[in-house]
Amino acid sequence: MRETKGHRKRLREKFLRGGIKALHDYEIVELLLSIATPQKDCKESAKKAIRKFKTLRGVLDASSEEIQEIEEIGPKNIFGLAFAKAVADEYLKEKILKKPVFKSSRDIINYLQHSMSRLKNEVFKVIYLNKANKILGVETLFEGTIDKTTAYSREIIKAALKNNAVRLVFVHNHPAGNLEPSKQDIIITRRLSKACREVGLEVVDHLIIAGDLYLSFKTRGLM
Repeated sequence: MRETKGHRKRLREKFLRGGIKALHDYEIVELLLSIATPQKDCKESAKKAIRKFKTLRGVLDASSEEIQEIEEIGPKNIFGLAFAKAVADEYLKEKILKKPVFKSSRDIINYLQHSMSRLKNEVFKVIYLNKANKILGVETLFEGTIDKTTAYSREIIKAALKNNAVRLVFVHNHPAGNLEPSKQDIIITRRLSKACREVGLEVVDHLIIAGDLYLSFKTRGLM
């Protein structure tokens, strides 16, 4: 136990001296696994997690069920991993709020990819903008099956008015990794855009997130 505490202290000191880049991926995972089980040696578990999921991001993006397939990792251990991912999601989200969309496009993509790229099912998000194109908020409005999300114009318009938005950006993910929009994606986008225009809302883009890639309907001329 004393050896474990000493080892963990050295990891913390290593981080304080050199930041996150001073630690190996498995050392970061080890510290996160140990948050809820401070007396437990998590070094080998962390190494197994990195071997299984390849990278730190792979570990953070894995589901709790997938993580617990590693024999030494139990329900308590995954608290730190889930907490770290939730903090990162919130940080990236806060980073884009109240900023002009054209000045924070990279930050927007970073947030969307971090929060959506590893989801197992499709989700449909809306980014709300004011007249100056500043981001007022981001919400997940719909969750679908592995291959389909149904988007309802009434709910989108209601949420936009609640957020005092005048412009919208739609976002959905393709869990299978195919970046290309389906025929249904295009039909839904045009139908929703028309419904929004009728109440004075402008849909400025629709983004598809597929893993580390993304596609813009506007850039493709599909709006």
